[in-house]
Amino acid sequence: MDPAHLPDSILIVDFGSQVTQLIARRVREAGVYSEIAPFTLAEEAFERLRPKGIILSGSPAGVPEEGSPRAPQALFDSGLPILGICYGQQVMTHQLGGEVRPGHETGPDDLSRGGEFGRAFLTVAEDCKLFDGLWQVGERHQVWMSHGDKVTRFAPGFRIVATSDGAPFAVIADEERHYYGTQFHPEVVHTPDGGRLLANFVRHVCGCAGDWTMAEFRKTKIEEIRAQVGDRRVLCGLSGGVDSAVAAVLIHEAIGDQLTCVFVDHGLMRMGEAEQVVSLFRNSYNIPLVHVDAEELFLGGLAGVTDPEAKRKFIGKTFIDVFEAEARKIGGADFLAQGTLYPDVIESVSFTGGPSVTIKSHHNVGGLPERMNMALVEPLRELFKDEVRELGRELGLPEAFVGRHPFPGPGLAIRIPGEVTRERCDILRKADALYLEEIRAAGLYDAIWQAFAVLLPVRTVGVMGDSRTYDNVCALRAVTSTDGMTADVYPFDPHFLANVATRIVNEVKGINRVVYDYTSKPPGTIEWE
Repeated sequence: MDPAHLPDSILIVDFGSQVTQLIARRVREAGVYSEIAPFTLAEEAFERLRPKGIILSGSPAGVPEEGSPRAPQALFDSGLPILGICYGQQVMTHQLGGEVRPGHETGPDDLSRGGEFGRAFLTVAEDCKLFDGLWQVGERHQVWMSHGDKVTRFAPGFRIVATSDGAPFAVIADEERHYYGTQFHPEVVHTPDGGRLLANFVRHVCGCAGDWTMAEFRKTKIEEIRAQVGDRRVLCGLSGGVDSAVAAVLIHEAIGDQLTCVFVDHGLMRMGEAEQVVSLFRNSYNIPLVHVDAEELFLGGLAGVTDPEAKRKFIGKTFIDVFEAEARKIGGADFLAQGTLYPDVIESVSFTGGPSVTIKSHHNVGGLPERMNMALVEPLRELFKDEVRELGRELGLPEAFVGRHPFPGPGLAIRIPGEVTRERCDILRKADALYLEEIRAAGLYDAIWQAFAVLLPVRTVGVMGDSRTYDNVCALRAVTSTDGMTADVYPFDPHFLANVATRIVNEVKGINRVVYDYTSKPPGTIEWE
């Protein structure tokens, strides 16, 4: 996002924590725009963003380890408020003259017993600006800890304002420089007051107005799109999901008929989905739409492919190839628009020099082949999923469309572990439709973040009537989440699952067994591939 349009912002420096994204969510929930930058690029991001405050994230690394990440000195020289969380507290302590030791080491003046993991309780020892209107001296509050190293001596200028049994330096503060450090993680739900604590930092300490809204984002993005595109043409890829639809409507509002939407029907959609997309854009919106039937191309290329990364990469490459052909047919275009979201970018990037790892590649992240003389327009790149839904409502999209569960760009290909065939797609489509039909009938659809069926590459023996069957296993998945970065399993009533399983086995030829996936994220991902 263009920093000239940002009223206030917070820079979050990522040292590799798997929950850094939650910090950004909590800050945005406080009405303040935030961006995450890996520590290796933090100084560059700082110059571009011009934030009003800085948050240092956690990390799987240890400060005493040789070569472990450090924050750029320029951040400390900026004079801005800084909040260090877990590793962020420790690295700030180390870089400002304090001491951090591995959890197993002890010393004569060591007050800390070492690592601390899971639920803990801190006691407020002194007042500080971070606690204003939230915590009082003497109170005990639940927090969530996850640290092996320990601060054994805080840096000059700091004082201890809260302690826990395992971390006497649970919260430290240097009010003169507006530096704060929490050994616990305020961003996770297991710290009940964590969101309010972060809101205190960004609004009370940093002085952010807290007025970042989707209405403001809409206005800003329209200006940015017009400035980027000028009088040139844009192709927008419709995948059938909420993200690309919202991106298309936003871009159309900005540049009108300079936009042409291309819906690539790769034969990997949910039941009836292709027809719904075409109807929405041709009948509800006067947006030029090209419908490309590319089922043969995609299924042919996926024949014999079983590796999930190979599937994603083939689909991404073929998607671009189809766009290239369509661009030529309509006389060329200067830009390709995509519904890339912030979690797509975060999960697809291994931060250079840091301990983060790539979880999986995303089909719409990573740029375009050099032979395509097209630049990317990605107006949703800074948003989380729930923010995209909010923007869709702001733009007037139908609630039935905006509220749809997320659907991956590679479609059913990554819900069919193993080889993808037309027959297996048809079987999965029917099972998935029955599952969602039952969820809607039970009034549970809006309570679930994402629900879908998976067709496993496993066949089992069954009995139907007096006959032996040897058919496929179908797995059901349903999770609750806020932004897709973490997810909990939806606790269906066993009778509901039994009813769904009965319907699928009885009504979908080719399936004789149904199982339910109880894995949260982490350790699993929401999609199976």
